[in-house]
Amino acid sequence: MTYCVAVRNDAGLVFLSDSRTNAGVDQINTFRKMHVYEVPGERVMVLLTAGNLSVSQSVASGLRVQMENHGEKSLASAPNMFSAAKLVGDAVRKVHARDAESLKAFGIEFNVSLIFGGQVKGEEPRLFNIYSAGNFIEATPETPYFQIGESKYGKPILDRVVGGQLSLDEVAKCCLISMDSTMKSNLSVGLPLDLLCYERDALKVQRRTLIDSKDPYFASLRERWGEQLRKVFNELPAPGYWK
Repeated sequence: MTYCVAVRNDAGLVFLSDSRTNAGVDQINTFRKMHVYEVPGERVMVLLTAGNLSVSQSVASGLRVQMENHGEKSLASAPNMFSAAKLVGDAVRKVHARDAESLKAFGIEFNVSLIFGGQVKGEEPRLFNIYSAGNFIEATPETPYFQIGESKYGKPILDRVVGGQLSLDEVAKCCLISMDSTMKSNLSVGLPLDLLCYERDALKVQRRTLIDSKDPYFASLRERWGEQLRKVFNELPAPGYWK
């Protein structure tokens, strides 16, 4: 299992992913699920992946090969983010056409979920959620974030806090709390974490970090968030229904 979240607001985009894969209690490994495609000064695109690892790696690698080979249709040449999202969807369908029947023969479901976002020079930053069929939806001001993987535990904080006026640092803090809530309740989600904050119109990656078990900020955030939750809980009145 995995957990990835991305948010789009007025300041830019924030992407966060864990790196744990789980194929049973004795098959837990670390694979990074954030893939960055960048032409500095012209475009920045980020892909977060969840689902079957072989499928998601095939999609991500295929997109990179297209880009590196300067293909006529690649993320490097897409005129806008919508066209780029279509290319990602096409890459999913290509892998499905090649592998789906073989996987089915071994009882393995073709399963992949993707978050894809970024900015092409001349347009706004955009964010998409791409499904196993290659179709997708786009984030809006009313629905400014997407989650894939083990999403339920980290959703409440996003619904309560995320909005258009937050700074990227505030959005990143909210996403990290969302990740902590997920890690607390699901052992199949774990460190290290990939965090990338993309500032609107930067057109290059400037703020990306890998967060591991020794990271002092994340450790402090987890501890203080837990303490404050307990404090607020203790301050709330008991139910008065039986008085």
